[in-house]
Amino acid sequence: MTADLVLSDDTVLLLGRLADTLDARRPTAEMHNEIRLARALVLAEQMHPDDPEAAFAAEQDLLAAAPHVRAGQTRGEYAALLRLIAQGVSQ
Repeated sequence: MTADLVLSDDTVLLLGRLADTLDARRPTAEMHNEIRLARALVLAEQMHPDDPEAAFAAEQDLLAAAPHVRAGQTRGEYAALLRLIAQGVSQ
């Protein structure tokens, strides 16, 4: 993620939805990058169910904003990081 990244309203919304999902389901379990990738796809397609191009763009924007998962990071810790990014506090 770069310091110049500007988050759209949709990306901020998707960061929050991803964080909510991680907190709601096994927040103390280890987070994996594969979960990050899969959830980004699902959430973007849910946001734009009838527009594959918009869904793809939303997925790419979300992945650009959501950093790769660090070893040993829990789902809850990653969710907290996503919320900070959405608020513009952390990158």
